[in-house]
Amino acid sequence: AAAGLSYVGGYVINTYKSYDNFLQDKYALLPAVIIICVAVLMFIIGLIGCCATFRESRVGLGLFLAIILIIFIAEVSAFVLGFVYREKVKTDVQGTMRSVFEKYDGKNPETTVVDYLQEQLHCCGVKNYSDWTTTQWFNSTGNNSVPLSCCRQDVKNCTGRLDQPQEL
Repeated sequence: AAAGLSYVGGYVINTYKSYDNFLQDKYALLPAVIIICVAVLMFIIGLIGCCATFRESRVGLGLFLAIILIIFIAEVSAFVLGFVYREKVKTDVQGTMRSVFEKYDGKNPETTVVDYLQEQLHCCGVKNYSDWTTTQWFNSTGNNSVPLSCCRQDVKNCTGRLDQPQEL
């Protein structure tokens, strides 16, 4: 379990590098760091449990039980806090995404991140392709289209035009 949690924490931190322009709050990595710390703690607790079982120590097994109960309470607390604050996180991420989409111009680093995000998540805009109609890039190009990264991957010769939404 500790190895699995370590992998998940490392994966989240590695993935964060691709989306860091969307997450202005550097505390976004905090859950991944906590996951890695919990993994290290679980490894140590597992060793305590194994040693206590091997030696048949009542004190060691009691300590192991107490630690497991504390971890269970912490997990339940984390679940409740995640449930309570999910809308705030959703609102914050959408607001940040909108500001990054506003900076889209086809040349800057935000452009690359937006294109990467849309291609990887198979999406277009924050909620849908109509989000692009309010951006500076859309108004400055004047061609009534969205970036090519909005195109479905199975569609050939997609132009990103809004009069062909089935291709987006």
